[in-house]
Amino acid sequence: MLGVVAPSVAEEPGFVSLFDGKSLAGWTGATDAYAVENGVIACVKGTAGNLLTEKEYQDFVVRFDFKLEAGSNNGLGIRCPKEARGNLHLTGIELQILDNSAEKYKTLKAYQYHGSVYGIQPAKRDFLKPVGEWNSQEVTVKGRTIKVVLNGETIVDVNLDEATKNGT
Repeated sequence: MLGVVAPSVAEEPGFVSLFDGKSLAGWTGATDAYAVENGVIACVKGTAGNLLTEKEYQDFVVRFDFKLEAGSNNGLGIRCPKEARGNLHLTGIELQILDNSAEKYKTLKAYQYHGSVYGIQPAKRDFLKPVGEWNSQEVTVKGRTIKVVLNGETIVDVNLDEATKNGT
């Protein structure tokens, strides 16, 4: 299970809350694969699917807190076309949300670990808190630049044009 809660941003100028803490209002896609439990968006065990915001955003900063269970594997999709279904990581960009400490993931490629821009840019590792503890993450997307800050540490700061000039 991956638990996600958005920090309170209602008072911060320029920010809007994507999650009301009570429902999946404002979200679309595989809403049956997620539930709101105690103010947290949680993955429903045994299900899969993409949860998408109803609105699309061009340049943005998204802040969220998350807690992983052992072996968790999820992602934050950005620049994903709504009309594309299924493998959004192939039609858009996926930032990994993953339990780096899980034995089953010990042989992943560098760009598959937590915070990485999947298939493009590896993230710096060892900044995730232990499984079961809350982590805070901020993702800034401006044009073709992506910056990922995990628990106060910048783990990715990449220009996608530079990172992909020789392929991915």
